[in-house]
Amino acid sequence: MSALFQPYTLRSLTIPNRAWMAPMCQYSAEVFGPNAGVANDWHFAHYAARAAGGTGLILIEATAISPEGRISPADLGIWNDTQVEAFRRITSFLKGQGTTPGIQLAHAGRKASTDRPWKGGAPVGAEEHGWQPLGPSPLPFDEGHPVPTELTVAQIREITGQFADAARRALDAGFDIAEIHGAHGYLIGEFLSPHSNHRDDEYGGSFENRARFALEVVDAVRAVWPQELPLFFRISATDWLEEAGWTADDTVRFAALLKEHGVDLLDVSAGGNAARVRIPTGPGYQVPFAARVKAETGLPVAAVGMITEAEQAEKILSNGEADAVLLGRELLRNPFWARHAARELGGEIHVPQQYHRSL
Repeated sequence: MSALFQPYTLRSLTIPNRAWMAPMCQYSAEVFGPNAGVANDWHFAHYAARAAGGTGLILIEATAISPEGRISPADLGIWNDTQVEAFRRITSFLKGQGTTPGIQLAHAGRKASTDRPWKGGAPVGAEEHGWQPLGPSPLPFDEGHPVPTELTVAQIREITGQFADAARRALDAGFDIAEIHGAHGYLIGEFLSPHSNHRDDEYGGSFENRARFALEVVDAVRAVWPQELPLFFRISATDWLEEAGWTADDTVRFAALLKEHGVDLLDVSAGGNAARVRIPTGPGYQVPFAARVKAETGLPVAAVGMITEAEQAEKILSNGEADAVLLGRELLRNPFWARHAARELGGEIHVPQQYHRSL
């Protein structure tokens, strides 16, 4: 039987297959007013199509724990009850299709308050509903980006509480998996890396200090997230810097700590914390990072990065390099990728009754 279409159980939750959807921002929510950050018809149609296509787990895009935690003013949020109610419509439909709904909880840190990518992605000011970004240190992400306000210890603890509050709301919204976003140069990843964290207090300097905020967030979320449900963490395995950055060795060391703190699976990506870095991309280029974490720590992992073909995904799982694959752009191109892969590999998959005539 196909490895890709084997169910996968974490704690008490069984995910129907191992073809999963990676979080990908849509930048499509209202930017201000009572419906700011609220999922709308675009989000429903977008995620519903991938569920009808047989995707086993859908991780909803980076969803901000606070207004200033958004990447752009058009990001989704989960800091109020209006947002929770809108998510219930999506999670209910996904579960009705046999798809597990998950959500990525995020704070953009110094990379916040930017425009939509198709409008250039540059920083935006108050006249465009932007705000002053926050970060572990007063270091801008790149030229032309504002210097972030350095967080005080009191503010760090407030944000930790916001992650916990967001997790409570996510549960109320019907999500079965929460993923903490510690990748791509957003706030948690900024604390982890010496490239972006130049603090000299208990949250900076040594590896242990730089990891402190991330682990406090994990502990706060795990404390409110039901013990029977899984908790994921997304990480950038490397900054792709030759020096003074986060490395694959750091990721392995950190993964072992995450396992001790109750994280059930590491979603292993890379990059995003240093501007204009050359990244050697290619099919499956990030899979070796996931494979190393799995081999050296025993923590379950999901692999990402230019995974596009059914046989490619099958080989990654059969070789024991990962426990699941997360597809990004390929699921944007083809919402029914999982169903096509099942046909190719001889796997069993849920097909809506309305579509049985296509079998």
